[in-house]
Amino acid sequence: DVADWWKTSIIDMEPGRIELRGSPIQDLIGNISFTDMIWLMVRGDRPNEAQSRLFEAALVSAVDHGPQAPSIAAARMAVTCGLPLNNAMASAVNMLGDVHGGAGEQAVELFHLVMAHDGSVSNALNDWKTRHGKIIPGFGHRFHKPTDPRAPRLMELVDQAVGFGACDGKFAQIAQQIETLLSAQKGRPIPMNIDGATAVIYAELGFAPPLARGLFCLSRSVGILAHSWEQMNQGARNKGPTPPHYRWTYEDPTQ
Repeated sequence: DVADWWKTSIIDMEPGRIELRGSPIQDLIGNISFTDMIWLMVRGDRPNEAQSRLFEAALVSAVDHGPQAPSIAAARMAVTCGLPLNNAMASAVNMLGDVHGGAGEQAVELFHLVMAHDGSVSNALNDWKTRHGKIIPGFGHRFHKPTDPRAPRLMELVDQAVGFGACDGKFAQIAQQIETLLSAQKGRPIPMNIDGATAVIYAELGFAPPLARGLFCLSRSVGILAHSWEQMNQGARNKGPTPPHYRWTYEDPTQ
């Protein structure tokens, strides 16, 4: 008997019947939003209205960041190599690693570290740097200066969600304390970026750090699909990462 080879509390199914988290699929279709469906599938329960709005805001905010993002560029290049949409999307999602796409997960981990730390925020950041290096995830942006336009709006929605009882705002306070401290240390503004703001939301809503990356992948897949489809309709072939007339810098190993 191999019935226990896989065990899941997510889905129960037999011919003519599909239940997801205990609810018949026909009762979910047309009665639950895609956002709430993501929550239900991942968490097993359903968000209240205020939680759902905040969760959706985080998902909407990170859908795209243009062809200069390596994952988007990879998807568009894949299409020009003749790959279908699913392969292009897979190529892009597979590029969302620790450096490109992982800062949200890392920021949630950071916020939890600060929350549990028995010292000051400054000491907690020093401990983080000792373990992970000098980069503080979720703050500053090499492109959006002085401010990532997505972050203030998300933090505004977090404040509203606290008022509606969707969360308690503890992680938002931690993020703001980190922002203040980093700016003081650098002598210039180091504002929260999209990764920090979405990390606040996911932490406030009780998502584990690894889920922050998974949810980012879901969100960014929307932009990846849009760019893949656009590139497919543009019809270019074998488009590489640089224009054909560009030549890379050759380093002579004999010199």
